[in-house]
Amino acid sequence: MRSRRSLGVRVKHAISNLGFAFAVFVIVSPAILVMLWMLSLSLKTEVDNMAFPPVFIPSPPTLANFLDVFEKNSFDLYFVNSLVVSGISTLIAVLVGVPAGYGIAKAQAHKIAVLTRIARITPGLSYLIPLYILFQWIGLTGTVWPIVITHLVLTVPIFIYVMIGFFESQPPDLEEAALIDGCTLWQAFRYVALPLARPGIMVGAILSIIFSWNNFIFGAVLGGRTTRTLPVAVFNMLTFEQVAWGPLAAAALLVTAPVLILTLFIQKEIVGGLTAGGVKGG
Repeated sequence: MRSRRSLGVRVKHAISNLGFAFAVFVIVSPAILVMLWMLSLSLKTEVDNMAFPPVFIPSPPTLANFLDVFEKNSFDLYFVNSLVVSGISTLIAVLVGVPAGYGIAKAQAHKIAVLTRIARITPGLSYLIPLYILFQWIGLTGTVWPIVITHLVLTVPIFIYVMIGFFESQPPDLEEAALIDGCTLWQAFRYVALPLARPGIMVGAILSIIFSWNNFIFGAVLGGRTTRTLPVAVFNMLTFEQVAWGPLAAAALLVTAPVLILTLFIQKEIVGGLTAGGVKGG
């Protein structure tokens, strides 16, 4: 009887694992297929890209498309612009979001937290027109600073919201003990709460970088010829005459690669931060 029960448990466990693996395959396989097809397009000549039936494996592979992207489209300049915009907007989000999230969490200001969430889900077009008029009035259009400032609409709310959940999950006993021992509220925040919030800061920073790096609309409207970001540069490669699939796929890979590589390198920090911030109390 026991052997039959153990066999049944093992069968159920195997079926559960098989079902989970199948679900993961269904979810992940489209993204992997798209990435592989983009890689294939970027390593083929235009003749092979237009061939029918399609040629999936380049024979021989070529790096001409990547060289074409940098030589004809100033991709190095746009790459630096994206680094500057994402880096500065994320840094400001960290400096503002950590103390703001701590204050909202400890004061239990739930209405402000809801307003922060509303600010995050509001479409960027709602902010774009008045901000564009403002930047035009003060003469900043065409520079990189309007893009940095408008990207704060993306980075600051998401960072604050992440930090609110993370600080709410921290046990209050540690800070109360620090206050009893003579620490000020600022010292309790700096020496107790802030070190414990490192995984949450990492998650908020990564999300801020991703949203800022991938944003298109602000860079398209506010960016100038020399201040475009990478998503806008990829869009400008499309012409009415023809679509050069090889350079376009190479440009798309160059835009995707930095964020993808960064996420893979610190995925443990992301998982740990999301897990820690998702459990309240403690």
